[in-house]
Amino acid sequence: MSQNNQKTLSSQRRLVQIITILKKHHLAKGIDPVKFRMILEDLGPTFVKIGQIMASRQDMFSQRYCLELVKLRDNVAAMDIETVREVIEDEYGKKLSDVFEDFDEKPLGSASIAQVHKARLKEDGRDIVVKVQRPHIYEMMERDIALVRKAIKLLKLNEVLGSVVDLNIVLDEFWHTAKEEMDFLNEAQFARKFAKLNADICYIGAPVIEMAFSTHKVLVMEYIDGFDIDNLIKLKENGYDVEEIAAKLAENYIKQIVDDGFFHADPHPGNLRIRDGKIIWIDFGMMGILSHNDKDLMKTAVMAIGKNDTQKLVDVILTLGEHDGRINYTLFYDHIETFMSHYVSADLKDINLGDVVQEIFTIAHKHRISMPKGVSMLARGLVTIESTVMLIDPHISIIEIAANHVTNHMANHFDLKKELTNSVQKLYNSSQNFLELPIQLSDIMRMMMKGRLKINLDIVESSVPLISINHMVNKLVVGIVSAGLLMASSLLCTTQMTPKVFGIPALGFIGYMTAVGLGIWLLLTVLKEKKKKK
Repeated sequence: MSQNNQKTLSSQRRLVQIITILKKHHLAKGIDPVKFRMILEDLGPTFVKIGQIMASRQDMFSQRYCLELVKLRDNVAAMDIETVREVIEDEYGKKLSDVFEDFDEKPLGSASIAQVHKARLKEDGRDIVVKVQRPHIYEMMERDIALVRKAIKLLKLNEVLGSVVDLNIVLDEFWHTAKEEMDFLNEAQFARKFAKLNADICYIGAPVIEMAFSTHKVLVMEYIDGFDIDNLIKLKENGYDVEEIAAKLAENYIKQIVDDGFFHADPHPGNLRIRDGKIIWIDFGMMGILSHNDKDLMKTAVMAIGKNDTQKLVDVILTLGEHDGRINYTLFYDHIETFMSHYVSADLKDINLGDVVQEIFTIAHKHRISMPKGVSMLARGLVTIESTVMLIDPHISIIEIAANHVTNHMANHFDLKKELTNSVQKLYNSSQNFLELPIQLSDIMRMMMKGRLKINLDIVESSVPLISINHMVNKLVVGIVSAGLLMASSLLCTTQMTPKVFGIPALGFIGYMTAVGLGIWLLLTVLKEKKKKK
């Protein structure tokens, strides 16, 4: 039998296996979180990975499902040493013994995509760890993804699970994430970038990546000894202040988010060690990346919660989120206002960040607002880092550290060292709103282009003719364009651009005249409508 026929047969058998498992759990009778977790476990490593991704998407899936799927753990038998040897020798084109002086056959850890071994380099005797990818894992996962799409159609699973999950969205995100994770050179670049961004922080470190020995399927890095970060007895015995470790760990994580926009997405204790007075981060297979705009929105969200500014938090969520369909803005605002009221009188030290994040994502889920990948990874990371630092110091408040970091960052940025009085604060806020007008216009244009700009109207008593709404929107657009032209023309006046008209750059002069014309037209239109009503 040819290789292609064998592959087809294997795929057919796997499809039958998948359908059999799904039928065994009686999906037609409904589904609950426990049943869903058991199905994923029965289906194997690919689906366990899918479930782990789902557990981090509280904006897409209900909290009940996310909490249950957190229980999923990789439960994969370790590769035998012959298989490991074959993968390494295929990648290097030479024998294992030509590269490593010593290679520990017992793995340090084994997961669905790869396993890790301790070894020693032959060229200089340095202790290192070798991460080896399972053979054919890419092809196996690709096959499983294709087959589960077929199973979804055959069993009409989206009709059964429609109110719980959109399986196609889950599969798309999983496959994108898995492909990145299966290219170890991505992880190598992530680790080097992380080390560079944190090079100036004396108490933070990362393992050195041995690029000369790293390939797409084999990753070699410095071996990190020292102490587990949650081994408090050993840390105290060796003179470490665990409260200081917790505070520095939390501060560094907030710095990764707010300053760098590049953060470790899985900061559990197993990925952190203490060595020579430094917190060493390891395993960079899953990193979160935030755009400059998303970073600014995160700062705004923290400040909005701190100031109990419901409108600002609503704006942040709607700008960040993606949704298909009409949002009931009034109801959404009410839900956010109720959420804010829970924390308005609470001390920051008493607020649990995990609860805050879960509540916001639950509200977003209710209104079918999903967050970008970087933001959902951030939510998962924040919940994980809070549980990690609280293992070290139960009295720490990561949300207080975050608020202080953001406040100090913004104060330094604007050189506001003293607290402003109420009148000056109002003037400052007004100027900030004016300066942010071009950015807001840009956000509006971006949302329009992505089809995400929604206008919600509560029409009371008699229905309003659509033509009236159309006129109202037209006037709003003219007002925004006029304000934008005035702002842009004012900025042009600060330059030495030529030619000039009456000492003003010609382009700026044209902008002013156009803005004035639009303003006069708008004023006359309003007066005319007012006269008609009388």
